[in-house]
Amino acid sequence: MSSLQKNLPALDRAAIAALAFLTLVWGYNWVVMKVALQYSAPFPFAAARSLGGSLCLLLVIVLARRPFWPRYPWRTLLLGFLQTTLFIGLVCWSLVEGGAGKSAVLAYTMPFWVILLAPFMLGEHLRGAQWLAVSLAFLGLLLIFSPWHRAPDFGSACIALASGIAWGLSVLVAKQIPVADRWELMSLTGWQMLMGAVPLMVVAWLVPGRPLEWSWPYAAALVYNIIPGNALAWALWLFVVGRLSATMSGLASLATPVVGVLCGWWQLGERPSAAVSTGMLLVLLALALLPLAARRKA
Repeated sequence: MSSLQKNLPALDRAAIAALAFLTLVWGYNWVVMKVALQYSAPFPFAAARSLGGSLCLLLVIVLARRPFWPRYPWRTLLLGFLQTTLFIGLVCWSLVEGGAGKSAVLAYTMPFWVILLAPFMLGEHLRGAQWLAVSLAFLGLLLIFSPWHRAPDFGSACIALASGIAWGLSVLVAKQIPVADRWELMSLTGWQMLMGAVPLMVVAWLVPGRPLEWSWPYAAALVYNIIPGNALAWALWLFVVGRLSATMSGLASLATPVVGVLCGWWQLGERPSAAVSTGMLLVLLALALLPLAARRKA
């Protein structure tokens, strides 16, 4: 048995543990971002959290005296545009008018865009019980979105959906960027956030919005977004994408919007309807099927 085969189960367990941590941090962060946007316009907040997260990671690399510059600058630039500029910017924009739970669910349509494009870009195909998991997850998200009801936040829902498309494209780009070790992963994460933060700062300067109102809730939300919600979380996410298939990592992340909906209900009073509750149950059932489907495929 090769050393790679011996290390594979440990790597998978580490990736699953990272996904569990991300589920909690990113799930609750939808409430945190909604609170922050009561004191700031969306694009300045998106720029601040992305710039702060990137500087934290790059500072750690400098202090550790590790290679600083990215090995693949053009791919890193593309990843930053998709994963930071578009995804983070559109997410914050959608939360101005939309609910935290609903925006979270629509942004997490990301796995379906990954699944749609993965056969062409990565050669990954769904098989067997994975199709059932995908079908249940899609039906669950359809119930949560309820497109047959034209809600007053329809515009923000479309923006959140567009953020999911941008994130799905970023996953496919990240899968094609080789990463040698954790320090190179940290460099890639920091640089893509820094490159993606620059367009956000330009948009924040050009687009008029409400003036920033400094307060303890805003400061706490910004710190949460910079350190666990951005710097640490994106490094873990790229670690997960590098260890699991794009399809598996994308579908497993669907637990995060369920946490977002529940936290929005608990803290913001955004009580889900019967359709949304049924949709969440279907998403959880789809997640439960994924390990069984992956084991059968193996």
